[in-house]
Amino acid sequence: MAETRAKLAEVDPVWGRITREAREAVAEEPLLGGMVHYSVLHHPSLARALSYRISLKLSNGEMSEQIVREICDQAFEAAPDLVHAARADIVGTFERDPACHRYLQPLLFFKGFQAVQAYRIANWLWTEGRRDLAYFFQMRSSEEFGVDIHPAARIGRGIMIDHAHSIVIGETAVVGDNVSMLHSVTLGGTGKEDSDRHPKIHDNVLIGAGAKVLGNIVIGHCSRIAAGSVVLKDVPPCTTVAGVPAKIVGEAGCDQPAMEMDQVFKGETFGM
Repeated sequence: MAETRAKLAEVDPVWGRITREAREAVAEEPLLGGMVHYSVLHHPSLARALSYRISLKLSNGEMSEQIVREICDQAFEAAPDLVHAARADIVGTFERDPACHRYLQPLLFFKGFQAVQAYRIANWLWTEGRRDLAYFFQMRSSEEFGVDIHPAARIGRGIMIDHAHSIVIGETAVVGDNVSMLHSVTLGGTGKEDSDRHPKIHDNVLIGAGAKVLGNIVIGHCSRIAAGSVVLKDVPPCTTVAGVPAKIVGEAGCDQPAMEMDQVFKGETFGM
């Protein structure tokens, strides 16, 4: 068994690190032994562990844990990119969230990570034409995590949602790679037309707590949206916007705001 785990760790270093941290967690806190074994050490791969965690959270009296788990297993087998995205999300959370000290934590404890993985299954179901089942996953994720992501939204890899309370992402929204957002962010529409009506967030964007980005607008790469802002117009790349309605107040302050997670405006002058 140890030899098998060592070989697997070489193939999937993220999963290898998670299992190592899981054993350390059990040694440090034996009362969590059952939870950690069932959630991590009992499984041969990250995909199987994700299926277990998602099914445990989303199952209810209307759909059993076994059925939800079988749906997740089917999705991960048919679309390996879902697992690749989950790995990137774990690493992104570890690198950007100062409260994350182990790769193990997002898988076990962080509802932002878990909600994004549930969305990824729902999105796969949506693209497969199984839309009612996708809506079920959306509904249960909203009820369980307080995160409401439409299954048709398109979300990249390396996503970090800190605290993840009251997140709303609409049907035609697009979120690029390595985007960071905090709680109470809305990527919403501005009307009831059945059309392309939600924001397009490019790579490496940082969205502060409580920010509302509304309408079919483009948020340029490596930009920052200040906490509490209401964004109604396009945002150029590498800038900081703030206010209600949001206006450009300066440069982004660094090359990759989503990685730095620096939300303090230091008076950088746009265009200087």
